Amino acid sequence: MGIVQRQGIRNTLISYVGLAIGFANTILILPRLLTSSQIGLMSGVLVPLATIGAQVAAFGFASAGMRYFPFFRNQGRNHAGFFPLLLGPPLVGFVVVALLMWVGKPLVVQWYAKGEDAALMAQHYTVAIGLVACIMLGALQDAYLKSLFHTSFSSFAQEILLRLMLVGAAVAYSQNYISFHGFVLAYTGAYAVVAVLLAIYLAAIGELHLRPTRAALRIKPLREMLGFGGFMLLSNISGTVLLNVDTLLVGTTLSLSAAGIYIIATNISTALVLPFRALYKTAFTLIAEYWKEGDMAKMADFYRRSTRINTLLGCYLALGIGLNLDFIYGLIHRPEYAVGTTAVLLLLTGRLVDGITGVNGIIVATSPRYRFDLVFNVSLAAAVVGLNWVLIPRFGLAGAALAYCAALVSINATRTWFVWRSYGLQPFDGSIVRILAVAAVAGLSAWAMPELGNAWLTLLLRGGVLTVLYIGGVLSTNTAPELAGILTGVKARLGQ
Repeated sequence: MGIVQRQGIRNTLISYVGLAIGFANTILILPRLLTSSQIGLMSGVLVPLATIGAQVAAFGFASAGMRYFPFFRNQGRNHAGFFPLLLGPPLVGFVVVALLMWVGKPLVVQWYAKGEDAALMAQHYTVAIGLVACIMLGALQDAYLKSLFHTSFSSFAQEILLRLMLVGAAVAYSQNYISFHGFVLAYTGAYAVVAVLLAIYLAAIGELHLRPTRAALRIKPLREMLGFGGFMLLSNISGTVLLNVDTLLVGTTLSLSAAGIYIIATNISTALVLPFRALYKTAFTLIAEYWKEGDMAKMADFYRRSTRINTLLGCYLALGIGLNLDFIYGLIHRPEYAVGTTAVLLLLTGRLVDGITGVNGIIVATSPRYRFDLVFNVSLAAAVVGLNWVLIPRFGLAGAALAYCAALVSINATRTWFVWRSYGLQPFDGSIVRILAVAAVAGLSAWAMPELGNAWLTLLLRGGVLTVLYIGGVLSTNTAPELAGILTGVKARLGQ
Protein backbone atom coordinates (compact mmCIF):
# COMPACT_ATOMS: atom_id res chain seq x y z
CA MET A 1 0.00 0.00 0.00
CA GLY A 2 2.99 2.31 0.38
CA ILE A 3 3.31 3.13 -3.32
CA VAL A 4 -0.46 3.60 -3.67
CA GLN A 5 -0.54 6.05 -0.75
CA ARG A 6 2.46 7.99 -2.05
CA GLN A 7 0.99 8.17 -5.54
CA GLY A 8 -2.35 9.26 -4.07
CA ILE A 9 -0.79 12.12 -2.10
CA ARG A 10 1.20 13.28 -5.11
CA ASN A 11 -1.83 13.07 -7.38
CA THR A 12 -3.92 15.12 -4.94
CA LEU A 13 -1.30 17.87 -4.85
CA ILE A 14 -0.90 17.77 -8.63
CA SER A 15 -4.68 17.91 -9.11
CA TYR A 16 -5.05 21.04 -6.97
CA VAL A 17 -2.12 22.79 -8.65
CA GLY A 18 -3.52 21.78 -12.03
CA LEU A 19 -6.95 23.09 -11.12
CA ALA A 20 -5.46 26.43 -10.08
CA ILE A 21 -3.53 26.68 -13.35
CA GLY A 22 -6.60 25.61 -15.32
CA PHE A 23 -8.77 28.25 -13.63
CA ALA A 24 -6.20 30.96 -14.31
CA ASN A 25 -5.89 29.80 -17.94
CA THR A 26 -9.56 29.65 -18.79
CA ILE A 27 -10.78 32.65 -16.80
CA LEU A 28 -7.91 35.12 -16.62
CA ILE A 29 -5.36 34.39 -19.36
CA LEU A 30 -6.82 32.84 -22.52
CA PRO A 31 -9.85 35.19 -22.77
CA ARG A 32 -7.45 38.15 -22.72
CA LEU A 33 -5.14 36.70 -25.37
CA LEU A 34 -7.66 35.17 -27.77
CA THR A 35 -10.94 36.33 -29.28
CA SER A 36 -14.17 34.58 -28.36
CA SER A 37 -14.30 33.05 -31.88
CA GLN A 38 -10.81 31.60 -31.48
CA ILE A 39 -11.66 30.13 -28.08
CA GLY A 40 -14.89 28.79 -29.57
CA LEU A 41 -12.98 27.11 -32.38
CA MET A 42 -10.42 25.40 -30.16
CA SER A 43 -12.21 24.69 -26.88
CA GLY A 44 -15.74 24.66 -28.27
CA VAL A 45 -15.33 22.62 -31.45
CA LEU A 46 -11.97 21.03 -32.25
CA VAL A 47 -11.14 19.68 -28.77
CA PRO A 48 -14.69 18.32 -28.12
CA LEU A 49 -14.78 16.69 -31.57
CA ALA A 50 -11.35 15.16 -30.98
CA THR A 51 -12.31 13.97 -27.49
CA ILE A 52 -15.42 12.21 -28.78
CA GLY A 53 -13.45 10.79 -31.71
CA ALA A 54 -10.72 9.52 -29.38
CA GLN A 55 -13.25 7.73 -27.18
CA VAL A 56 -14.93 6.09 -30.16
CA ALA A 57 -11.58 5.03 -31.62
CA ALA A 58 -10.32 3.61 -28.31
CA PHE A 59 -13.56 1.59 -27.98
CA GLY A 60 -13.42 1.59 -24.20
CA PHE A 61 -9.98 -0.05 -24.14
CA ALA A 62 -8.62 2.40 -21.57
CA SER A 63 -11.17 1.06 -19.08
CA ALA A 64 -10.76 -2.50 -20.38
CA GLY A 65 -7.01 -2.23 -19.86
CA MET A 66 -7.40 -1.43 -16.16
CA ARG A 67 -10.03 -4.16 -15.81
CA TYR A 68 -7.98 -6.97 -17.41
CA PHE A 69 -4.35 -6.07 -16.71
CA PRO A 70 -4.27 -8.04 -13.41
CA PHE A 71 -4.64 -11.22 -15.46
CA PHE A 72 -1.54 -10.31 -17.51
CA ARG A 73 0.61 -8.86 -14.74
CA ASN A 74 3.97 -10.65 -14.24
CA GLN A 75 3.28 -13.05 -17.11
CA GLY A 76 6.87 -12.72 -18.28
CA ARG A 77 8.90 -9.54 -18.49
CA ASN A 78 6.48 -7.99 -21.00
CA HIS A 79 3.25 -8.96 -19.18
CA ALA A 80 2.48 -11.45 -21.96
CA GLY A 81 2.31 -8.72 -24.59
CA PHE A 82 -0.46 -6.78 -22.86
CA PHE A 83 0.58 -3.29 -24.03
CA PRO A 84 0.49 -4.10 -27.78
CA LEU A 85 -2.91 -5.75 -27.21
CA LEU A 86 -4.08 -2.57 -25.45
CA LEU A 87 -2.97 -0.41 -28.39
CA GLY A 88 -3.93 -2.67 -31.31
CA PRO A 89 -7.74 -2.36 -31.58
CA PRO A 90 -7.72 1.40 -30.77
CA LEU A 91 -5.19 2.04 -33.55
CA VAL A 92 -7.49 0.25 -35.99
CA GLY A 93 -10.36 2.30 -34.56
CA PHE A 94 -8.38 5.50 -35.10
CA VAL A 95 -7.92 4.72 -38.80
CA VAL A 96 -11.69 4.28 -39.15
CA VAL A 97 -12.48 7.46 -37.18
CA ALA A 98 -9.87 9.48 -39.09
CA LEU A 99 -11.36 8.38 -42.43
CA LEU A 100 -14.87 9.25 -41.26
CA MET A 101 -13.73 12.67 -40.06
CA TRP A 102 -11.90 13.31 -43.33
CA VAL A 103 -14.88 12.29 -45.47
CA GLY A 104 -17.24 14.21 -43.18
CA LYS A 105 -15.28 17.47 -43.35
CA PRO A 106 -17.66 19.18 -45.85
CA LEU A 107 -20.64 18.34 -43.64
CA VAL A 108 -19.00 19.69 -40.47
CA VAL A 109 -17.84 22.86 -42.21
CA GLN A 110 -21.36 23.33 -43.56
CA TRP A 111 -22.70 23.25 -40.00
CA TYR A 112 -20.52 26.31 -39.28
CA ALA A 113 -21.34 28.07 -42.55
CA LYS A 114 -21.56 31.54 -41.05
CA GLY A 115 -19.01 33.72 -42.85
CA GLU A 116 -15.73 33.81 -40.94
CA ASP A 117 -16.72 30.75 -38.87
CA ALA A 118 -16.82 28.55 -41.98
CA ALA A 119 -13.42 29.84 -43.07
CA LEU A 120 -11.92 29.15 -39.64
CA MET A 121 -13.36 25.63 -39.60
CA ALA A 122 -12.24 24.83 -43.15
CA GLN A 123 -8.70 26.01 -42.46
CA HIS A 124 -8.16 24.23 -39.14
CA TYR A 125 -10.56 21.27 -39.15
CA THR A 126 -7.91 18.71 -40.14
CA VAL A 127 -6.05 19.44 -36.90
CA ALA A 128 -8.86 17.69 -35.01
CA ILE A 129 -7.82 14.39 -36.61
CA GLY A 130 -4.32 14.77 -35.20
CA LEU A 131 -5.83 15.67 -31.82
CA VAL A 132 -7.81 12.42 -31.86
CA ALA A 133 -4.59 10.40 -32.10
CA CYS A 134 -2.82 12.40 -29.39
CA ILE A 135 -5.73 12.29 -26.92
CA MET A 136 -6.32 8.58 -27.56
CA LEU A 137 -2.67 7.57 -27.11
CA GLY A 138 -2.40 9.71 -23.99
CA ALA A 139 -5.49 8.09 -22.46
CA LEU A 140 -4.34 4.54 -23.26
CA GLN A 141 -0.87 5.09 -21.81
CA ASP A 142 -2.40 6.77 -18.76
CA ALA A 143 -4.59 3.69 -18.19
CA TYR A 144 -1.55 1.41 -18.56
CA LEU A 145 0.42 3.49 -16.05
CA LYS A 146 -2.50 3.40 -13.59
CA SER A 147 -2.52 -0.40 -13.87
CA LEU A 148 1.21 -0.37 -13.08
CA PHE A 149 0.61 1.97 -10.07
CA HIS A 150 2.72 4.68 -11.72
CA THR A 151 0.33 7.62 -11.91
CA SER A 152 2.19 10.70 -10.67
CA PHE A 153 4.11 11.53 -13.84
CA SER A 154 1.04 11.06 -16.01
CA SER A 155 -0.97 13.35 -13.72
CA PHE A 156 1.79 15.96 -13.84
CA ALA A 157 2.00 15.82 -17.62
CA GLN A 158 -1.75 16.09 -18.17
CA GLU A 159 -2.77 18.38 -15.32
CA ILE A 160 0.14 20.83 -15.18
CA LEU A 161 2.56 20.55 -18.10
CA LEU A 162 -0.15 20.44 -20.77
CA ARG A 163 -1.88 23.52 -19.40
CA LEU A 164 1.40 25.44 -19.19
CA MET A 165 2.21 24.56 -22.79
CA LEU A 166 -1.23 25.75 -23.93
CA VAL A 167 -0.72 29.09 -22.20
CA GLY A 168 2.75 29.35 -23.72
CA ALA A 169 1.27 28.85 -27.18
CA ALA A 170 -1.36 31.55 -26.54
CA VAL A 171 1.28 34.00 -25.28
CA ALA A 172 3.44 33.32 -28.35
CA TYR A 173 0.45 34.07 -30.59
CA SER A 174 -0.53 37.22 -28.69
CA GLN A 175 3.05 38.53 -29.04
CA ASN A 176 3.01 37.83 -32.80
CA TYR A 177 5.73 35.19 -32.62
CA ILE A 178 3.44 32.73 -34.41
CA SER A 179 0.29 33.03 -36.53
CA PHE A 180 -3.07 31.76 -35.37
CA HIS A 181 -2.58 28.66 -37.50
CA GLY A 182 0.75 28.23 -35.74
CA PHE A 183 -1.08 28.50 -32.43
CA VAL A 184 -3.54 25.78 -33.49
CA LEU A 185 -0.61 23.53 -34.44
CA ALA A 186 1.15 24.33 -31.15
CA TYR A 187 -2.07 23.55 -29.28
CA THR A 188 -2.18 20.14 -30.93
CA GLY A 189 1.55 19.72 -30.42
CA ALA A 190 1.10 20.14 -26.66
CA TYR A 191 -1.11 17.03 -26.58
CA ALA A 192 1.42 15.23 -28.77
CA VAL A 193 4.24 16.15 -26.38
CA VAL A 194 2.29 14.64 -23.48
CA ALA A 195 1.77 11.38 -25.41
CA VAL A 196 5.48 11.21 -26.31
CA LEU A 197 6.57 11.98 -22.74
CA LEU A 198 4.38 9.18 -21.40
CA ALA A 199 6.01 6.76 -23.85
CA ILE A 200 9.47 7.95 -22.77
CA TYR A 201 8.49 7.49 -19.13
CA LEU A 202 7.28 3.95 -19.83
CA ALA A 203 10.63 3.21 -21.46
CA ALA A 204 12.48 4.72 -18.50
CA ILE A 205 10.72 2.44 -16.02
CA GLY A 206 11.21 -0.57 -18.29
CA GLU A 207 7.54 -1.03 -19.22
CA LEU A 208 7.44 0.03 -22.89
CA HIS A 209 6.85 -3.41 -24.43
CA LEU A 210 5.77 -3.03 -28.05
CA ARG A 211 6.30 -6.54 -29.41
CA PRO A 212 2.95 -8.38 -29.73
CA THR A 213 2.64 -12.01 -28.58
CA ARG A 214 0.11 -14.78 -29.21
CA ALA A 215 0.12 -15.51 -25.48
CA ALA A 216 -1.89 -12.33 -24.90
CA LEU A 217 -4.87 -13.79 -26.79
CA ARG A 218 -4.73 -17.01 -24.77
CA ILE A 219 -4.89 -15.29 -21.38
CA LYS A 220 -8.04 -13.32 -22.19
CA PRO A 221 -9.99 -13.68 -25.46
CA LEU A 222 -10.09 -10.53 -27.54
CA ARG A 223 -13.84 -10.96 -27.94
CA GLU A 224 -14.34 -10.66 -24.19
CA MET A 225 -12.22 -7.50 -24.02
CA LEU A 226 -14.07 -6.00 -26.98
CA GLY A 227 -17.41 -6.77 -25.32
CA PHE A 228 -16.38 -5.09 -22.08
CA GLY A 229 -14.84 -2.20 -24.01
CA GLY A 230 -18.06 -1.69 -25.95
CA PHE A 231 -20.05 -1.52 -22.73
CA MET A 232 -17.62 1.01 -21.25
CA LEU A 233 -17.65 3.02 -24.48
CA LEU A 234 -21.42 3.45 -24.22
CA SER A 235 -21.09 4.43 -20.58
CA ASN A 236 -18.17 6.84 -21.06
CA ILE A 237 -19.32 8.41 -24.30
CA SER A 238 -22.56 9.53 -22.67
CA GLY A 239 -20.54 11.52 -20.14
CA THR A 240 -18.39 13.01 -22.90
CA VAL A 241 -21.48 13.97 -24.88
CA LEU A 242 -22.97 15.57 -21.77
CA LEU A 243 -19.85 17.69 -21.25
CA ASN A 244 -19.42 18.76 -24.88
CA VAL A 245 -22.66 18.66 -26.84
CA ASP A 246 -24.04 21.99 -25.59
CA THR A 247 -20.89 23.82 -26.68
CA LEU A 248 -20.86 22.06 -30.06
CA LEU A 249 -24.50 22.94 -30.69
CA VAL A 250 -24.01 26.55 -29.58
CA GLY A 251 -21.25 26.78 -32.19
CA THR A 252 -23.37 25.29 -34.99
CA THR A 253 -26.62 27.07 -34.09
CA LEU A 254 -25.26 30.48 -33.11
CA SER A 255 -21.57 31.11 -33.84
CA LEU A 256 -18.05 30.21 -32.81
CA SER A 257 -17.94 33.46 -30.84
CA ALA A 258 -21.01 32.38 -28.88
CA ALA A 259 -19.37 29.00 -28.27
CA GLY A 260 -16.32 30.77 -26.86
CA ILE A 261 -18.47 32.87 -24.54
CA TYR A 262 -20.35 29.74 -23.42
CA ILE A 263 -17.07 27.91 -22.74
CA ILE A 264 -16.04 30.69 -20.34
CA ALA A 265 -19.44 30.54 -18.62
CA THR A 266 -19.05 26.77 -18.25
CA ASN A 267 -15.55 27.15 -16.82
CA ILE A 268 -16.75 29.69 -14.24
CA SER A 269 -19.50 27.35 -13.05
CA THR A 270 -17.08 24.41 -12.91
CA ALA A 271 -15.51 25.91 -9.76
CA LEU A 272 -18.65 24.76 -7.92
CA VAL A 273 -18.03 21.05 -8.55
CA LEU A 274 -14.45 20.87 -7.28
CA PRO A 275 -15.34 19.89 -3.67
CA PHE A 276 -17.87 17.37 -5.02
CA ARG A 277 -15.20 15.67 -7.13
CA ALA A 278 -12.83 15.48 -4.18
CA LEU A 279 -15.52 13.73 -2.12
CA TYR A 280 -16.46 11.33 -4.92
CA LYS A 281 -12.90 9.99 -5.15
CA THR A 282 -13.26 8.65 -1.62
CA ALA A 283 -16.95 7.83 -1.95
CA PHE A 284 -16.52 5.31 -4.76
CA THR A 285 -14.14 3.11 -2.75
CA LEU A 286 -16.16 3.38 0.47
CA ILE A 287 -19.50 2.58 -1.12
CA ALA A 288 -18.04 -0.35 -3.03
CA GLU A 289 -16.73 -1.67 0.30
CA TYR A 290 -20.16 -1.21 1.94
CA TRP A 291 -21.75 -3.24 -0.86
CA LYS A 292 -19.14 -5.95 -0.41
CA GLU A 293 -19.83 -6.11 3.33
CA GLY A 294 -23.58 -5.74 2.90
CA ASP A 295 -23.53 -2.92 5.46
CA MET A 296 -26.55 -0.85 4.41
CA ALA A 297 -26.58 1.09 7.70
CA LYS A 298 -23.12 2.54 7.06
CA MET A 299 -24.04 3.27 3.47
CA ALA A 300 -27.20 5.11 4.53
CA ASP A 301 -25.22 7.17 7.05
CA PHE A 302 -22.55 8.04 4.47
CA TYR A 303 -25.24 8.92 1.93
CA ARG A 304 -26.84 11.40 4.35
CA ARG A 305 -23.57 12.91 5.59
CA SER A 306 -22.11 13.35 2.10
CA THR A 307 -25.33 14.99 0.88
CA ARG A 308 -25.31 17.36 3.87
CA ILE A 309 -21.66 18.30 3.26
CA ASN A 310 -22.23 18.81 -0.46
CA THR A 311 -25.26 20.98 0.27
CA LEU A 312 -23.33 23.02 2.82
CA LEU A 313 -20.34 23.66 0.55
CA GLY A 314 -22.33 23.84 -2.67
CA CYS A 315 -24.78 26.52 -1.52
CA TYR A 316 -21.97 28.72 -0.22
CA LEU A 317 -19.87 28.42 -3.38
CA ALA A 318 -22.85 28.85 -5.71
CA LEU A 319 -23.88 32.04 -3.90
CA GLY A 320 -20.31 33.29 -3.78
CA ILE A 321 -19.89 32.85 -7.52
CA GLY A 322 -23.35 34.07 -8.49
CA LEU A 323 -23.24 37.22 -6.38
CA ASN A 324 -19.85 38.26 -7.75
CA LEU A 325 -20.18 37.54 -11.47
CA ASP A 326 -19.62 41.22 -12.28
CA PHE A 327 -16.29 41.03 -10.48
CA ILE A 328 -15.30 37.75 -12.16
CA TYR A 329 -16.14 38.99 -15.65
CA GLY A 330 -14.38 42.25 -14.87
CA LEU A 331 -11.12 40.34 -14.44
CA ILE A 332 -11.30 39.30 -18.11
CA HIS A 333 -11.44 42.92 -19.34
CA ARG A 334 -13.59 41.93 -22.33
CA PRO A 335 -17.22 43.04 -21.95
CA GLU A 336 -18.57 40.63 -24.59
CA TYR A 337 -18.03 37.66 -22.28
CA ALA A 338 -20.49 39.07 -19.72
CA VAL A 339 -23.30 38.02 -22.07
CA GLY A 340 -22.89 34.58 -20.47
CA THR A 341 -24.04 35.77 -17.01
CA THR A 342 -27.50 34.14 -17.22
CA ALA A 343 -25.92 30.94 -18.53
CA VAL A 344 -23.58 30.82 -15.51
CA LEU A 345 -26.50 31.14 -13.09
CA LEU A 346 -28.42 28.31 -14.79
CA LEU A 347 -25.34 26.10 -14.91
CA LEU A 348 -24.69 26.77 -11.23
CA THR A 349 -28.26 25.73 -10.43
CA GLY A 350 -27.96 22.44 -12.31
CA ARG A 351 -24.61 21.57 -10.79
CA LEU A 352 -25.77 22.50 -7.30
CA VAL A 353 -28.73 20.11 -7.61
CA ASP A 354 -26.35 17.46 -8.93
CA GLY A 355 -24.21 17.89 -5.81
CA ILE A 356 -27.10 18.11 -3.35
CA THR A 357 -28.55 14.81 -4.54
CA GLY A 358 -25.43 13.26 -3.10
CA VAL A 359 -23.71 10.16 -4.37
CA ASN A 360 -26.72 8.45 -5.93
CA GLY A 361 -24.83 7.78 -9.16
CA ILE A 362 -22.00 6.01 -7.32
CA ILE A 363 -24.48 3.92 -5.35
CA VAL A 364 -26.11 2.77 -8.59
CA ALA A 365 -22.78 2.15 -10.36
CA THR A 366 -21.44 -0.04 -7.54
CA SER A 367 -24.72 -1.82 -6.77
CA PRO A 368 -25.91 -5.22 -8.05
CA ARG A 369 -28.09 -3.27 -10.50
CA TYR A 370 -25.11 -1.39 -11.93
CA ARG A 371 -26.31 -1.76 -15.52
CA PHE A 372 -28.96 0.86 -14.78
CA ASP A 373 -26.12 3.38 -14.48
CA LEU A 374 -25.62 3.04 -18.22
CA VAL A 375 -29.35 3.60 -18.75
CA PHE A 376 -29.25 6.78 -16.66
CA ASN A 377 -26.11 8.10 -18.36
CA VAL A 378 -27.40 7.47 -21.87
CA SER A 379 -30.79 8.97 -20.94
CA LEU A 380 -29.06 12.05 -19.55
CA ALA A 381 -26.96 12.51 -22.69
CA ALA A 382 -30.03 12.05 -24.92
CA ALA A 383 -32.01 14.56 -22.83
CA VAL A 384 -29.24 17.14 -23.11
CA VAL A 385 -29.02 16.70 -26.88
CA GLY A 386 -32.79 16.93 -27.36
CA LEU A 387 -33.26 19.92 -25.09
CA ASN A 388 -30.36 21.77 -26.72
CA TRP A 389 -31.88 21.32 -30.16
CA VAL A 390 -35.11 22.87 -28.90
CA LEU A 391 -33.87 25.59 -26.54
CA ILE A 392 -30.74 27.05 -28.17
CA PRO A 393 -32.56 28.48 -31.22
CA ARG A 394 -35.12 30.10 -28.91
CA PHE A 395 -33.00 31.35 -26.01
CA GLY A 396 -29.41 31.33 -27.24
CA LEU A 397 -26.72 30.76 -24.59
CA ALA A 398 -29.31 30.71 -21.83
CA GLY A 399 -31.11 27.94 -23.75
CA ALA A 400 -28.01 25.74 -23.74
CA ALA A 401 -27.54 26.29 -20.01
CA LEU A 402 -31.25 25.71 -19.34
CA ALA A 403 -31.08 22.41 -21.24
CA TYR A 404 -28.11 21.29 -19.16
CA CYS A 405 -29.80 22.38 -15.92
CA ALA A 406 -33.14 20.72 -16.74
CA ALA A 407 -31.46 17.47 -17.75
CA LEU A 408 -29.38 17.32 -14.56
CA VAL A 409 -32.33 18.08 -12.32
CA SER A 410 -34.61 15.51 -13.96
CA ILE A 411 -32.09 12.68 -14.15
CA ASN A 412 -30.96 13.19 -10.54
CA ALA A 413 -34.55 13.20 -9.33
CA THR A 414 -35.10 9.93 -11.19
CA ARG A 415 -31.87 8.38 -9.93
CA THR A 416 -32.56 9.43 -6.33
CA TRP A 417 -36.02 7.85 -6.59
CA PHE A 418 -34.45 4.67 -8.05
CA VAL A 419 -32.02 4.31 -5.13
CA TRP A 420 -34.83 4.93 -2.61
CA ARG A 421 -37.19 2.53 -4.36
CA SER A 422 -34.60 -0.21 -4.88
CA TYR A 423 -32.65 -0.06 -1.60
CA GLY A 424 -34.64 2.12 0.78
CA LEU A 425 -31.92 4.79 0.85
CA GLN A 426 -32.60 8.51 0.64
CA PRO A 427 -30.28 11.30 1.83
CA PHE A 428 -32.65 14.09 2.85
CA ASP A 429 -33.61 15.19 6.34
CA GLY A 430 -34.42 18.40 8.16
CA SER A 431 -30.81 19.62 8.03
CA ILE A 432 -30.99 20.02 4.23
CA VAL A 433 -34.06 22.24 4.54
CA ARG A 434 -32.34 24.35 7.23
CA ILE A 435 -29.20 24.78 5.11
CA LEU A 436 -31.27 25.90 2.12
CA ALA A 437 -33.19 28.36 4.30
CA VAL A 438 -29.99 29.81 5.77
CA ALA A 439 -28.49 30.03 2.25
CA ALA A 440 -31.56 31.91 0.99
CA VAL A 441 -31.42 34.47 3.82
CA ALA A 442 -27.65 34.97 3.56
CA GLY A 443 -27.77 35.19 -0.24
CA LEU A 444 -30.58 37.73 -0.35
CA SER A 445 -28.89 39.83 2.32
CA ALA A 446 -25.60 39.87 0.44
CA TRP A 447 -27.36 40.65 -2.85
CA ALA A 448 -29.09 43.64 -1.20
CA MET A 449 -25.74 45.22 -0.36
CA PRO A 450 -25.09 48.37 -2.46
CA GLU A 451 -22.40 48.79 -5.09
CA LEU A 452 -19.46 50.70 -3.59
CA GLY A 453 -18.00 52.01 -6.81
CA ASN A 454 -14.98 49.74 -6.51
CA ALA A 455 -15.20 46.12 -7.63
CA TRP A 456 -12.84 44.85 -4.91
CA LEU A 457 -14.68 46.67 -2.12
CA THR A 458 -18.02 45.37 -3.38
CA LEU A 459 -16.57 41.86 -3.46
CA LEU A 460 -15.36 42.15 0.12
CA LEU A 461 -18.68 43.59 1.32
CA ARG A 462 -20.89 40.97 -0.31
CA GLY A 463 -18.51 38.14 0.44
CA GLY A 464 -18.20 39.22 4.06
CA VAL A 465 -21.95 39.53 4.60
CA LEU A 466 -22.55 36.16 2.93
CA THR A 467 -19.87 34.41 4.97
CA VAL A 468 -20.87 35.83 8.35
CA LEU A 469 -24.59 35.21 7.89
CA TYR A 470 -24.14 31.79 6.32
CA ILE A 471 -21.72 30.39 8.92
CA GLY A 472 -23.61 32.06 11.75
CA GLY A 473 -26.92 30.67 10.53
CA VAL A 474 -25.56 27.16 10.09
CA LEU A 475 -24.03 27.15 13.57
CA SER A 476 -27.05 28.70 15.32
CA THR A 477 -29.43 26.15 13.79
CA ASN A 478 -27.06 23.25 14.58
CA THR A 479 -27.42 22.19 10.96
CA ALA A 480 -23.96 20.85 10.20
CA PRO A 481 -22.03 19.25 13.08
CA GLU A 482 -19.06 18.83 10.72
CA LEU A 483 -18.64 22.61 10.48
CA ALA A 484 -18.94 23.02 14.23
CA GLY A 485 -16.26 20.36 14.73
CA ILE A 486 -13.90 22.09 12.33
CA LEU A 487 -14.32 25.47 14.04
CA THR A 488 -13.81 23.89 17.46
CA GLY A 489 -10.56 22.34 16.23
CA VAL A 490 -9.38 25.66 14.80
CA LYS A 491 -10.13 27.46 18.09
CA ALA A 492 -8.25 24.80 20.02
CA ARG A 493 -5.18 25.23 17.84
CA LEU A 494 -5.28 28.99 18.05
CA GLY A 495 -5.55 28.77 21.82
CA GLN A 496 -2.35 26.72 22.12
